Amino acid sequence: MTGPSNVKRDYPDILAGVVMVGLGALGLWAGRDLSFGTPSMMGPGFLPDVICGIIIAIGLFVFIKGLTKGHEGIGSSNVKPLLILVVAISGFALMAEPLGFVVSTAWLLIVGSLADQESRWREILISTVILTAFGAFVFIYGLGVQMPILPF
Repeated sequence: MTGPSNVKRDYPDILAGVVMVGLGALGLWAGRDLSFGTPSMMGPGFLPDVICGIIIAIGLFVFIKGLTKGHEGIGSSNVKPLLILVVAISGFALMAEPLGFVVSTAWLLIVGSLADQESRWREILISTVILTAFGAFVFIYGLGVQMPILPF
């Protein structure tokens, strides 16, 4: 007979669910002053609220799943790819305004690709050119994001 003290929970999933719910709630709180609007006449808070709601729903699902399934060991983890991605995203955030979309996006894609040990330079460079051009057309020209395209 196993009592409640012998039940092992999947703590990584529980923690991931709590973090996702917390981030979604933080996003809802941060955008509380933005008007929501309607699906046909979206306000500036529509998309952030919907995305935060989806993040909260997924977080609740992961949390409940972590409570209901048994513990699974994580094993050893490699922190290097995580650190590379943090550096890539942080660099993009710091470079976006002074150096423009093209330079910061190239940084993000090239440095972020280094997290995968199997990536090849030719593939990285081709995808960087295509994704940077596509992103510039969509975000800068299509959506009118207020960001310089180039540093000069």
